[in-house]
Amino acid sequence: MENAALLKAIIENAIDGIITIDERGNVETINPSACKLFQYAQEEVIGKNISILMPQPYRKDHDGYIHRYQHTGEPHIIGIGREVIGLKKDGTTFPFRLGVSEVQYSGRKIYTGFIHDISREKEAEEQLKEYAAHLEEEVERRTIWLKNTVTALQEAKEEVSMSLEKEKELGQLKSRFVSMASHEFRTPLSAVQLSASLIEKYAQPFDNENIRKHVNKIKNAVGNLTTILNDFLSLEKLEAGKVEPACISFDLVKLSEEITEEMQMIAKQNQNIIYQHTGTTSVVNLDPNLLKNCILNLIANAIKYSGENTFIEFNTEINDHNCIVTIRDNGIGIPEADQKHLFEAFFRAHNTGNIPGTGLGLNIVARYAKLMKGKVNFNSQLNKGTLFTITFPLS
Repeated sequence: MENAALLKAIIENAIDGIITIDERGNVETINPSACKLFQYAQEEVIGKNISILMPQPYRKDHDGYIHRYQHTGEPHIIGIGREVIGLKKDGTTFPFRLGVSEVQYSGRKIYTGFIHDISREKEAEEQLKEYAAHLEEEVERRTIWLKNTVTALQEAKEEVSMSLEKEKELGQLKSRFVSMASHEFRTPLSAVQLSASLIEKYAQPFDNENIRKHVNKIKNAVGNLTTILNDFLSLEKLEAGKVEPACISFDLVKLSEEITEEMQMIAKQNQNIIYQHTGTTSVVNLDPNLLKNCILNLIANAIKYSGENTFIEFNTEINDHNCIVTIRDNGIGIPEADQKHLFEAFFRAHNTGNIPGTGLGLNIVARYAKLMKGKVNFNSQLNKGTLFTITFPLS
């Protein structure tokens, strides 16, 4: 009795559904878990054929399975187990795993079915399939997108390569033109300059003020045009990488005095260039031609942007660590908004007005200084003048 009560308690409290049927397929017992799964009360199922818990086509085939097994001994479900579909009282179906065993009891055969609901597993499986299908679609979409992107990048690369090639050809053409034009213009400009000087010389006995005035205009125009050509030629050489510093030891003071004398000749009326050197030595190891070009450019700017009756301070200094060149003027200054663009090629400050210039000079100065490991700095206030400083490390 105790064993029977224990067995009954186990069956009644089992998580999975347990159903027993006789040889004709009629339900003899059904536990609470099975009732809950199929939504029937025990009295609604007991004595009924098990097929009421099966949808088509399982319902019509069930009795045939039992009959075949009884005559042939060939199992279809019994002792094997399989996944089947159950029919609930409300007409809905659900998947479950069915295991059937045969029991000999009191001289007759009883079939016991163990029912494990796999609805959640199937839902998870379907979700996984949907997710996998979605991933496949996403991968395919991304693959197509990547292929299109790679194709577009390849086309863009080819276009860029063609553009770069054309740009290179145009750059070479521009360089050849600038170089040719600069050299070709020099000959007629030299002839114009010489002719103007000769006219001035031959006209001296006549002491004609108009002749002197127009000769000076010719000389100034030739000088401005020569400066423009020199700037373009210097820029062309820099862009082509043809400029390499040839550093040698030379006397900085001697070079600076020559520059001062040369630039004083083109200064405005009563403009005075004051040169001063600081330091116990005057010998430096730099490229004298590049350095001279830098100083000439800065002093020429000081002359252009300063008025008559002013001083231009030109100083050099050699200390233990650096060679320092400074040029200070009392001119129009540089607007604060323009200062960040000052060393850009072709840039000119907004307050230059009709003062001639290409906007290349300071760009060339900065690049020449950099070639000699130097750096250009400046400080400027509007209408109060500008100070340019070039610093070269001696090491």
